[in-house]
Amino acid sequence: MFTPIKTYHPYVSPFDPCKPIKVKTFSTPPNLYMGFQPPNLPQFSPMEALRAGTLWKAFYDPYFSPYEKAKEGHS
Repeated sequence: MFTPIKTYHPYVSPFDPCKPIKVKTFSTPPNLYMGFQPPNLPQFSPMEALRAGTLWKAFYDPYFSPYEKAKEGHS
């Protein structure tokens, strides 16, 4: 199953003086899950393609800042 956001649990040392980060996340691009580009993929309109950065909807990967949730919490 394709999930753009992956998580993992790094090692947390008992001697680390800093507060541990128990779960880390990273993003994977959609093209990792497609071997060859199949014919007749759905396309964006030209103006939407310029905004999205790709012509094909299957390759669209929006960027979300890791700080967006932190900003929402302070509101």
